[in-house]
Amino acid sequence: MSLDKIVSISGKPGLYHLRAQTRSGFIAESLADGKKMPVGLRHNVSVLSEISIYTLDGESPLREVFAKISAKENGGKAIDHKSSKDELEAYFFEILPNFDEDRVYPSDIKKVIQWYNLLQQNDLLGEKETENSIDSTEDSKPKAAVKAEPKTVKSANPQSKVAKSSTAKKGASAKSTAARKK
Repeated sequence: MSLDKIVSISGKPGLYHLRAQTRSGFIAESLADGKKMPVGLRHNVSVLSEISIYTLDGESPLREVFAKISAKENGGKAIDHKSSKDELEAYFFEILPNFDEDRVYPSDIKKVIQWYNLLQQNDLLGEKETENSIDSTEDSKPKAAVKAEPKTVKSANPQSKVAKSSTAKKGASAKSTAARKK
């Protein structure tokens, strides 16, 4: 499963899987306990595939960070997210040595590790996912745009094949021009 359907909802603990869309929002299922809940448009929702971690030379997508944690732990569980601040920072420095310490707070590190463990517990970060994520970031070249050809107008009269245009003057109505002439 890709991270495109996994979201974090502000004010709600854990991660959620998008299940269905409704008129007023969508239905999300908790990855922790499997409960489904409606999420309105007033909630602030972040899709995991759109989240990045600040580094000294730009940003690193969360997908790559998860792949590095998985490689370090050999596909196993990471350290506990309730560890001390110093332990979390040391662990995260091993994973992403160039992360920006000024803009990445300990609460962010705690959240990333908690998310990784939750995804790992639900088998949502398989080998296939991490390999696809690395390949997709390398192959993200813009695709060439295809131009659409103009449609021909078919009419009931086979003699006229050109669409007729209006002969009226554009921009002014007869009433407004008459009022200006006075």
